[in-house]
Amino acid sequence: MRSFISNNALWFAPIFSFVVAQLMKYVVYAVQYKVLRKERLTGAGGMPSSHSSGVCTLIVIMARHQEAGVQSPMFAIALILGLIVMYDAAGVRRAAGLHAKVINMLRISIDELDGNTSEKVGDKAIAEKSDEKPAEKPLKEFVGHTPLEVLCGAMLGIFIGFMFAV
Repeated sequence: MRSFISNNALWFAPIFSFVVAQLMKYVVYAVQYKVLRKERLTGAGGMPSSHSSGVCTLIVIMARHQEAGVQSPMFAIALILGLIVMYDAAGVRRAAGLHAKVINMLRISIDELDGNTSEKVGDKAIAEKSDEKPAEKPLKEFVGHTPLEVLCGAMLGIFIGFMFAV
């Protein structure tokens, strides 16, 4: 088993890191909100960032596996990819999640003005009914990350990268 993992660390370690972060995200959400949501096992957003964790593991693995280390072109590619992923997670995707939150609140307010009583589910969303059209379903609010979530994901990824790159 050790031989399999060490021979395939370039692809196995980042995937492992991503899965660990997703499991941690599920636990952190359950502790914070005192509710278990299966969606947190596969969903985006939340603490820690699994995308940041995966790419940071890849960056460390590339630095350790390449003969030229941090001078190698493969390390440079991994680093640039990682920076883009983390910037996107904390920037564009986070903004999209904040917009979704406001739009969902507006939809609830409009329904209340129209006399419809929409239910709230969990901590944020409008109740999804099986007979609703896709346009009537609430937008996903867990899309991006705060800078702290990205940082924690990055630190987890760096740790896992060093764990695999021995």
